[in-house]
Formats: sequence, C-alpha cells, structure tokens
Amino acid sequence: MALIALGVTGSIGAYKSVEVCRGLQKRGHDVVAVMTRAATRFVGPVTFEAITRRRVITSQWKPGANADIEHVAIADGIDLLLIAPCTANVIGKCAHGIADDFLTSLYLATKAPVMMAPAMNTNMLAHEAVQANLRMLAARGVRFVEAGEGYLACGWIGRGRLAEPEEIVAAADGMLRGRADSVLRHRRVVVSAGPTYEDIDPVRYVGNRSSGRMGYALAEAARRRGAHVTLVAGPTSLEPPYADATLRVRSAKDMHAAVMSAAAGADVVIMAAAVADYAPVQVANEKIAKTDGPLSLTLQRTPDILADLGRGRQGGEPPMLVGFAAETSDLLTRAREKRLRKNVDIIVANDVSSPGSGFDAPTNAVVIVDADGEHAVPLQSKGGVAEAILDRVETLLQKRAPSTARV
Repeated sequence: MALIALGVTGSIGAYKSVEVCRGLQKRGHDVVAVMTRAATRFVGPVTFEAITRRRVITSQWKPGANADIEHVAIADGIDLLLIAPCTANVIGKCAHGIADDFLTSLYLATKAPVMMAPAMNTNMLAHEAVQANLRMLAARGVRFVEAGEGYLACGWIGRGRLAEPEEIVAAADGMLRGRADSVLRHRRVVVSAGPTYEDIDPVRYVGNRSSGRMGYALAEAARRRGAHVTLVAGPTSLEPPYADATLRVRSAKDMHAAVMSAAAGADVVIMAAAVADYAPVQVANEKIAKTDGPLSLTLQRTPDILADLGRGRQGGEPPMLVGFAAETSDLLTRAREKRLRKNVDIIVANDVSSPGSGFDAPTNAVVIVDADGEHAVPLQSKGGVAEAILDRVETLLQKRAPSTARV
C-alpha cells in the first residue's frame, strides 16, 4: 500500500521497532529500516534486514556509486517517515535542522509526512528544551504518538516509555489513510478532555480523577486523520497534543462557554472531559479555616454541556455528538438511556471500576453505543480506543446525507 521509512534510534525501546515493522507489513505496507549508529547497539541490523528483505541503512557513507545521495532517492520514494523510538537527541537535531547522519538527512530531504514516537527518561521528556523542540516540530506538521507511562529502563516509573507497537502501527496507518480517504479530513472536530475543578476557596476544590489521556488521544487521532481540531482542556498535568487550537479552562462553567463557542460550525463534538456535576454555591474569598467540627458545603448542578449541545440541534444537523458515560454498574442500561435523553449520536460507555480502564489509566475498555446497537472495544491503549471511536464516527458520518466538509 505504502512505502514507509522506519527510523530507529538509540533507545532501549528499539526492540519494539521490530514489532512495529511487522505490524506495518501486516497492514500491507512496505518498510525500509534506517538505523542510527546508536540504535545498532540495541538491535542488530540483520534483524530488520530479515524482516523487511531490504538492505538496512545504517550510514550515509557506504561505498558505492551515488551512495552519498541515497537519502535523497529514498526521500523521494517514501510515503511516510516514521521514527520509533525517537530520542531527545534526534528530536533536537530535527527541530534545529542538524543533519549529521542518514536519518536526520532523510528528515530534511523528504517531502513525505513525518511521525515520531518519543522515548526517553521522564525528566528528559519534561525538560523545557525537549518540550520546545516538540512544539517546534508539531508546528511544522510533524505528528506524534505520545509516550506511555510505566517502568523505564533507568529504573524510574513515569512517562517516557515508547508507546506500544500496535498503537504506533495504528497511528501510522491512520495517518496515511487520513491524507487521502478519511471522512474526517478537513472536518472541524471539537474535543473536550480532562477534569474540571470547582473551587471551594483559594486552596481547595471539588474535582475528579480524570487525567485527560482519553481526550488527548482522541484529539491526536482526529488530527492524524486530517481533521481541524479544537481541544478544550481542563486542568491536567499532562502535556497536551498539538491541536489547531487549544483552549484551557478550569471550571464546568468555563468549559461550557468554551465548548458551546467552539461547537458553532463544527462537524463533530466529542465530550471526553469528566465535567464535575456539582459545584459549590459559594466560593470563599479566603482559605476556610480548619475547625474541630464538620464542614458543610452546599452544592448546585453545573451546566450540562452535552445536553445543551443536544438541545441545540435540529433533527440530524451537525454537529455529530459523542458523549462518555463513566459508570460503576448497569453500564449499558445507563448508556442507552443517556444517549436518548441527551439527544446524542454516540455514547462511549466504560466501567471505571474495572481494572485497567477508566480514570488515570493508560488503557481502557469501552462499549460504543449508538442507534445501531453496541460495539465492544476490548482493553487496550487509549490511543487504540480513540481509533476505534473515530472509526465509528466516520461510519456514521458516511451514512448521513452528503455534505461539504468545512475548511
């Protein structure tokens, strides 16, 4: 289907690149491996040569006629440059136009789309220099498969490990499809993500455990498919993915205003945020002093963003609405009822009490509920779940009467 240059750099995550290569081939793509010198200290080139049945490129100085311009020939022929894993060093060199090996020369020479899957120590990933480089590359159109959380080779536990191979493969395949035949291409998509914080006083607030990962994965996946994405993000410690517009909010009231404004003219609105249902009636101007007795708070309902979006639609007019139902019991019954009551197209239901799914977890398992029935998505990375949700969105968009995509 497509020729993909798989860049492999010097990270312990390089062993996962072998599975990435296999996964790309299973989806019908041809792969040529490009390894940095450091990468060969983790995985041998012969491994990729056996899998790809192509010569593995490890140097731009290989003897032979015209070998010194080989990166130009490959640059013209590939459909995608995928660098997985991508170290802080290579990210920095690409961001600043340094071409001191074959891979970085290929990056500068190719006109093909570029996708990177960062992998590094937690502190390195959070460093402002690395974050600035990521922002610089994102502004140039580079897409990213966000690093995961877990045990790192350095012995730490945190964010920075290479995403799982199936997530990288799905992202690369989706990006290639998004350039040509994705229904979401040039569509306007609004995604809400994260929690809302409802202040009690200047120190305390009412909130929930949402990390924003699911919404961020949806925003990133939609943009890979060619959509124009507006991300409305509640307070979270995660670095948001690159979007065409990012609106930062804190409270349910703030999110209501931002989403309703962004939804005007949108084709799809995905409410993945865990919006607080209640907020204090009064917010103290100063910290409430601690006493020996109990503290009583009077709470009031916050605006129901999804219901207001549903009420604002006329028949089957845009935007298509996708809501989430986080439940601990009667999952499907409540999801079906919520979809009808709020006049939305899709409810993504997940049991947040189930191990490995729900709030602040890197994985999720959901049931997509729409007018056609229920579609179960098994436990997998939230990036994989995001792809499944968007696949269903595209299917329903195709069933609607043809309309001109907004640009």
